[in-house]
Amino acid sequence: MKREDYISWDTYFMGIATLSAKRSKDPSTSVGACIVSQDNKILSLGYNGMPRGCSDDEYPWERDGDPMDTKYLFVCHAELNALLNYSGTNMEGAKIYTTLFPCNECTKALIQAGIKEIIYYSDKYKDTDSVKASKRMMHSAKIKFREYQPEHREITLKL
Repeated sequence: MKREDYISWDTYFMGIATLSAKRSKDPSTSVGACIVSQDNKILSLGYNGMPRGCSDDEYPWERDGDPMDTKYLFVCHAELNALLNYSGTNMEGAKIYTTLFPCNECTKALIQAGIKEIIYYSDKYKDTDSVKASKRMMHSAKIKFREYQPEHREITLKL
């Protein structure tokens, strides 16, 4: 008889996105992403952080102040990192699990890459123009998006 307390695909992939977010050095918003093929194979992972070769000790992590002294002009978002980390040639029809609803810039890249579904954990910036623009583009491009529905299970990893 098979085990019956296994986790769903959604929980599995959102768990991987959440674990990926733990790699982020952002003190205020750690985001993780996991891109998955139509047949539930992991294609790529990403988290928000500085671009390769740009030390996270030399670039700012602040949220407020002069733009050149904040993270916003420098940080590469988790979704974009996951797209850039992909080493294959085609992710048409894939889906992405992300811990935060994608911004408009990441949404453009996700659309261009062929992502067809977005499963997100948090939509805490839903009232911003960036997320409103994202949802408008997703509707036009016929990309499904849905909020992750937690199973309310606790899984402990000893690493």
